[in-house]
Amino acid sequence: MTDLPDELGIDEIIRSLASGAPTTWLRSTRTEAALPDLGDVMDSAAARFDRFAPWFAETFPETATVPAELASAFPDTSGGLIESALVPAPAAQHRLDGLFGSELGGQLWLKRDDSLPVSGSIKARGGFHEVLEFAEAVAEAVAAEHGLDALDPAAYSIREFREIAANHRIVVGSTGNLGLSIGILSARLGFAASVHMSADAREWKKTMLRDHGVDVIEHAGDFVEAVEAGRASAEAAENTHFVDDEDSVSLFAGYSVAALRLERQFAAAGVSIDEQNPLTVYLPCGIGGGPGGVTFGLKRVFGAAVRCVFVEPSQAPAMFLGVRTGQHSGISVQDIGLSGATAADGLAVARPSRFIGPTIGPLISGFAAVPDEVIRAGVGVLHETEGIDVEPSATAGLTIPWRKGETAAQSSTGVHLVWLTGGAMVPGDERAAYVDEGLGLVERISSPASAIFVD
Repeated sequence: MTDLPDELGIDEIIRSLASGAPTTWLRSTRTEAALPDLGDVMDSAAARFDRFAPWFAETFPETATVPAELASAFPDTSGGLIESALVPAPAAQHRLDGLFGSELGGQLWLKRDDSLPVSGSIKARGGFHEVLEFAEAVAEAVAAEHGLDALDPAAYSIREFREIAANHRIVVGSTGNLGLSIGILSARLGFAASVHMSADAREWKKTMLRDHGVDVIEHAGDFVEAVEAGRASAEAAENTHFVDDEDSVSLFAGYSVAALRLERQFAAAGVSIDEQNPLTVYLPCGIGGGPGGVTFGLKRVFGAAVRCVFVEPSQAPAMFLGVRTGQHSGISVQDIGLSGATAADGLAVARPSRFIGPTIGPLISGFAAVPDEVIRAGVGVLHETEGIDVEPSATAGLTIPWRKGETAAQSSTGVHLVWLTGGAMVPGDERAAYVDEGLGLVERISSPASAIFVD
């Protein structure tokens, strides 16, 4: 462990993080932070997705009908729905009870964003929303000249719009999954698209983007370098929109829509969420935009009945560190001697969002940092118990309900929801390798125990 500055070294939570040990910090439930005033961003984003539903249904045949597992929650939707299933996970819960030697109070559920349509990760809602918002802005700017109605989804399939879109470029920096959502949708709308990829991005994600006609620019450095390179290229070009994963309200708004959908899904499943039956959500966190937007939405929908815990790899606990120190994007994990490297490539972020920490930090009920071995083992647990195959990033939060000490079994009611992130798009051979590795680590998933801090 590196020598910490005096102001950090006196904090035992920071010392635990700096050692690379599993660390869980839970905040007191005695006070509830007020929601930030962001206007109607969530409702506006939800309306935009509704407007574009016919376009999605026409453009992506896999969305043309609502899957059976979603039909009861969305009976009024005919197609074009970008949403994932909510499923109970009793077999995984039983297995983890045995591995940890303690019985979890309440029920374990999974939010299957690993199988979201089109790009297969939590990044889909945010990435799609920003691209759609930009498309509407372009259409509105030239509506009078070209006879376009920016609010008519049919406008985005005609030749006139695609000719206009071809003269505009969308740029983003990504570790992979946000790049897929931005790149795939931009290309389908006719925009030119460039994705700046960090060194830890998977090769198959680069190949998939190129197959969709997206320009992929590879960088030897980390996520921050990729973002900065993307920003610089966009600033120097005309008709170019930069998707800023460090500071985008549009991404944030898109992510938040998940909460409105989740409310309907729990209701359809007959599950009540209230202060007597609380919901705790475990969200994998990289730069923080996805879990930040979801948290905002969940707090708007469920209020004090929901608690959100952000989970990061123990070598890349960027948001955890930023919020705990109050320095947010002013501090990186390297500053406390950590590498920022992780097998959970979608979470390989050393410095957190400059927007999410200051805006959403007070709403986050807890943070956890877990070793790569635990994250990889989670892939094996989900495979052997629920028949679900995901990439490692998706399982970051899987063990945290059991790593909360005495708080894990205080109640026989309530819901523990683990938010899965990516997996459906992973090529079969890589998915099999993840599973094989995970199965070999299952028995070690409960070791070592977390250092638990509650204040």
